[in-house]
Order: sequence, then structure tokens, then C-alpha cells
Amino acid sequence: MVSGPPPSFFPTAAMDHAVAGLGAGVINTLCMNPLDLLKVKFQVATTASRGGVGRQIWYALYDIYSQHGWRGLYRGLGPNVAGNASSWGFYFLFYNMLKKRAAGGDPTQPLSAGAYLLCSAEASAVTAVMTNPLWVVKVRMFTTAPESPNALRGLWHGLSTIYRTEGIQGLFRGTSLALFGVSNGAIQFMLYEEMKQWGFARKRRQYAAAGIPWTPEVDKLSNTAYTIMSGTSKLGALTLTYPYQVIRSRIQNDAVLYPTVMSTIKQTWRQEGTRGFYRGLATNVVRVLPGTCITFVVYENLAWLLRTTAARRNARLQQT
Repeated sequence: MVSGPPPSFFPTAAMDHAVAGLGAGVINTLCMNPLDLLKVKFQVATTASRGGVGRQIWYALYDIYSQHGWRGLYRGLGPNVAGNASSWGFYFLFYNMLKKRAAGGDPTQPLSAGAYLLCSAEASAVTAVMTNPLWVVKVRMFTTAPESPNALRGLWHGLSTIYRTEGIQGLFRGTSLALFGVSNGAIQFMLYEEMKQWGFARKRRQYAAAGIPWTPEVDKLSNTAYTIMSGTSKLGALTLTYPYQVIRSRIQNDAVLYPTVMSTIKQTWRQEGTRGFYRGLATNVVRVLPGTCITFVVYENLAWLLRTTAARRNARLQQT
């Protein structure tokens, strides 16, 4: 059985996880941008949609495609890729650094559920503040038509326009709600890490019983296991924390109609009731669950690929 920390491709294991997270964020966004666009549109809408969820999603996507083509479905892709890639990259970098510190320098040491919750919350908070301007631009691009005179043309144009018209405060609108959203990621990762610990413990017992050595090549679970674990953990976290996303999207989209968190909550409750806080939830589930599964499967496989490549490289160096 392999002992000690796993080898890293880059100078530190945290950098390996950052690169894996960045790659996962890019692939997730390329696959899921049309549904992400639709989710934000539903969140900022104040009128009820008719028909079933599948019907709403299909007709909304078709409407965007018929008016603006494929380009319309991928409007805001630049800031969305930048936001997702940097968010996942920074998150996994900080998360693995914090886990290593919490484990006394041994990244292979299992932690308690509370420790995973704390590490995830701290990593999420730092990442949320750093990437908030990218999400503001994304929401603005998603909710304005390309032909609109106020339309943002891209990431840099969006950042510079918002800074020029609203100042630095405009770029960090919704940050307090983003920090509240830390609870979503913290709950998700606590559940995910607990399930992954159980999965690895079960696999190690099976290998030990069969007399099969544990090597870097087998130091991973199946893609099916990662899919089930990531989807289950995300669904649990999303159900508990979704309303903050609606409030955050509305604040970032319209600073005049929704100037503060409390006024947005009161106005949403007064006009739409409880349903208003869960507007776009079904679309979000359809979008987020496949997106989460894609992200985690890609991340885990990229992280494993970097580990095994580093192990083979180290073995060659030892032979020379």
C-alpha cells in the first residue's frame, strides 16, 4: 500500500487541484451555458410561467435560438467561463491548502465533518469575494438582449462599463449574498467528502481482502460513484440555500428596483410570496445537477491524471 502524501505534478498538490478545478469549470460552462442563461432569466423574472418545467425550458431555449441563434444561447459565455473557471480553480486551491493545514500537514488524513464544513466555508468566502465582479457582468449580459443599447459586449467591456457608471460598489453588488451562499458550497462539500471517504474506505477494504496492492493508478472511484455523490450532495445543499440566489440575481440585475437585500426580500415576499424565492428552482435543478456532476467527474479525473503522471515521472527519475 502506498504511504505518505500522493505525488503532485505541479510544485504543490494544491496547485494540481487548482488546475483540475479550472479545467472542470471550463468544460462545465461550455456544456451548460444555455441552461445557466435560462436560470438567471427565470430568477429575475417577476411574472409566473405557465406549463410544466420541461415545456418552459424547451420553449424558452427555442425562443432565444429563434431570435438570436446559437450565439444567443451562448451570450455571456466569456464572463461565465472566466467566473466558473476562476471560481473552481481558486476554490480547490484554497480548499486543499486549508484541508492540509487542518490535517497537520498530511493531506491524506481524514477530517471530521465539521472540519470539512469549515474549510469549505473559508475557501468559498475568499473565492466569492475575488470573483464577484465576474458574476455581476455575467448576470447583466444574461438579462439584456444583444441589440439593447445598454448591452454589454464582453467581459472587459462589462467590467469597465459597470465601474464607470456605478463605481467599485457596482462590481461588488451582491457580495454579501455571495458570502451567505458560502453555506451552499460548505454543506455540499461536507456531504461530498463524507460520501467519498466512505467510498474509498470500502474500496480499500475490498482491495485488501483480495490481496491487490493499492497504487496511484487505482486511487480513484468510478465515474458513476462520483456522479451519484456529487449530485446527491448538491441537491441537499441547493434545497436549503436556493432563495439567496434569487435575491442575489435580482440585486445584481436591477440596482434601481432592488437597491438592498432587505428591500428585495420584502418586495419579493409582498408581490410573489414564497414561490418568488424559489423562482427558477426547477430550471436550476435541471441545470445544476448535470453541471455539478460534469464538474466533479472532470475534476476528479483531472486530479487523478495529474497524480498518476507525477507518480510515473517520479518513478522514472528514481530509475535514472
